[in-house]
Amino acid sequence: MSKILVADDEALIRRLVCDYLKKAGYETVEAVDGKDAVEKFTLAGDISLVVCDIMMPEYDGWEVTAKIREKSSVPIIVLTARSQEFDELHSFESGADDFVTKPFSPSVLVKRVEALLKRSSSGPDSGSGEVINCDGLTVNLPAHTVFLGSAEIELTAKEYDLLVKLITSPDRIFSRDNLLDSIWGIDFTGDSRTVDSHVARLRTKLGDWGNRHVKTVYGAGYKIEVKTP
Repeated sequence: MSKILVADDEALIRRLVCDYLKKAGYETVEAVDGKDAVEKFTLAGDISLVVCDIMMPEYDGWEVTAKIREKSSVPIIVLTARSQEFDELHSFESGADDFVTKPFSPSVLVKRVEALLKRSSSGPDSGSGEVINCDGLTVNLPAHTVFLGSAEIELTAKEYDLLVKLITSPDRIFSRDNLLDSIWGIDFTGDSRTVDSHVARLRTKLGDWGNRHVKTVYGAGYKIEVKTP
């Protein structure tokens, strides 16, 4: 049974989300503020996904996301009562995998949780049994791991999905809309800049390899370039 951490200082919303998650078969852990969320995530050790409000005492949701990202690539969904573009972009830049604006449908939120957990546990094409090697980067699809040389690279679920999508079709250009539909799903309500921020973080985590191989094709999209100078 997957364990979900739900962090929100509004007790009614927190309990509503937990009730729906429990009905769907998940175990839940409640956190009343940002500091409580980070502490309970660390103490539990087996959290499968985090649902986190942005506007919380102690640490806000962005700080919580960033602190969790320092130690884990667990999927994170952020909640907010504000729908400004800045909130959405900053959430993804902090390391979130999904963004939900209040008021929201608890049933739809549960579906988003299910989709993220499914992608996190399997990943695109993970059943192929394939291990991909590209200029020192190794992506083990069955194991869902990424190594650069001997160093393992910690990626979020969406960053991993992006890398797999691109690296399994080297030199093919994928448009932002194509990446949004295949990775975030056709019901995703964000815009193409979500892809941009995730690709930027992926490139940064891959360091020099990312700068050499993760290419922006202006006006077209992104690709993994195999042949480099």
